[in-house]
Amino acid sequence: MAETPRNENSVLSWFREDPEQRLAFSGGRFTRVNTWCAALIGGLLSAAFYGLLVPLKDAYFAVTFTERGYVPYAIVVLTFWSLAIIGLKWLKLRLQRKALRLRVVPDDPQWVLSPSNVDVVTRRMDQVVDDPRKFLLFNRIDFALSNLRNLGRVTDVDEILRSQAANDESGMETSYSLLHAFIWAIPVLGFIGTVEGLSKAVGGFGRVLAASSELSQIKDSLNDVTRGLSVAFETTLQGLLAALAIQLIVTALKKSEEEFLDESSEYCSRNIVGRLKLTAAEPMEAA
Repeated sequence: MAETPRNENSVLSWFREDPEQRLAFSGGRFTRVNTWCAALIGGLLSAAFYGLLVPLKDAYFAVTFTERGYVPYAIVVLTFWSLAIIGLKWLKLRLQRKALRLRVVPDDPQWVLSPSNVDVVTRRMDQVVDDPRKFLLFNRIDFALSNLRNLGRVTDVDEILRSQAANDESGMETSYSLLHAFIWAIPVLGFIGTVEGLSKAVGGFGRVLAASSELSQIKDSLNDVTRGLSVAFETTLQGLLAALAIQLIVTALKKSEEEFLDESSEYCSRNIVGRLKLTAAEPMEAA
């Protein structure tokens, strides 16, 4: 069942701008990616890739992907599935970053945050985004302010924000699990293709020795065997190059996401923790 936005007239809308929501899929939480959405995009990209190879079917590049068994097909599908996950994560991260440009506390430098005026911030969040819980930054703030409203202890807010930051970092790491699995699996598929090619070449070599008695016949037959050996290593090359490219892109994306988490923590420190006002009772309780 599709979710309904709280505020359709907001400045920033997760329901309108999240890439998976726009493709009629259920959007993953924050920068998490809907696996099935990414799989569909990866499948379409794989089909398009092989469609482009049809006019080049006699070219060496096309042959290496179409006439080397099932392994190159598996490598291509996992590669484009990985690229689809990366693309969706990048779009979702860009959307989450937009929240950093929105102010949710009054501009008055004399204004302080206390349990009595928490609603000022929460109402402002409801105005600027359609659902604060869909944005990592505002979800973190909303959770901390809900505890402040219920418990009335401003000294707990900083600890709650730090705990949420740790949870968000853990969630970010988990969101890369499938990508890490693909980065491992793609070169392994290449090695499997190489082993299969080597086994066929060795088998062919045995048949050559059994069927030929003259040295000249053996030499001629071995030409086909050595060509088979060269073909056997093509899948390993494909797998290693694909895994290397994906790993480099993932590293850059992960660095950008880590920077976003740091910027979110800085935003909370400056606009929430920095605006807190201790009550008279709290220093005594802390003592």
